[in-house]
Amino acid sequence: MKVVIVDDDKLVCQALKTILEADGDIKVSAIGNKGEDAVKLYMEYKPDIILMDIRMGEVTGIEAGQQIIKENPSAKILFLTTFADNEYIADALKLGAKGYLLKQNFESIVPSIKAVQSGQNVYGDEIIAKIPKVSGKGDKSNMLEGYGLTDREKDIIKQVAEGLSNKEIAGLLFLSEGTVRNYISIVLEKLELRDRTQLAIFYYKNT
Repeated sequence: MKVVIVDDDKLVCQALKTILEADGDIKVSAIGNKGEDAVKLYMEYKPDIILMDIRMGEVTGIEAGQQIIKENPSAKILFLTTFADNEYIADALKLGAKGYLLKQNFESIVPSIKAVQSGQNVYGDEIIAKIPKVSGKGDKSNMLEGYGLTDREKDIIKQVAEGLSNKEIAGLLFLSEGTVRNYISIVLEKLELRDRTQLAIFYYKNT
């Protein structure tokens, strides 16, 4: 898998390169240090994934991502930053980024890159917790009309989006954990999603 890294901190870039290439499945094709580099390097190397920061001088990671997506709609962009600002998260969601991670969670970088490569969206727990706020939406009792979902399935989706575990959902809705798991499997199949993270993101983007 080919990855391009873009971060304005050169030491961070080298550290990331070392971490990624310690995994035999990942090859770092190029490194850049500013938003302009991100666009140029993506066009030149056409990596499987571009891993980049958000704040990078005159051209931000968001702006670079917009240019990349405009020319390459299927591009897989994974943001890695120290900033969990609501505005950045909202922009990343709107952009269609495949993931948004915080740098302190360095141990999750390689698994996240592999997850994105396999077609998943990856947002850290801290980011998922902020999605309800950045979506700017209130009660969603009439949510997701037109997807063939039952009222119970909508209840399950809402609880998943709010971060509840299967056990917590089961207690709240007076169901067994096995029944909750079955509901979630059915909902994922109906909506053609892969996992709970995608389901949470889908909920807040479509209600």
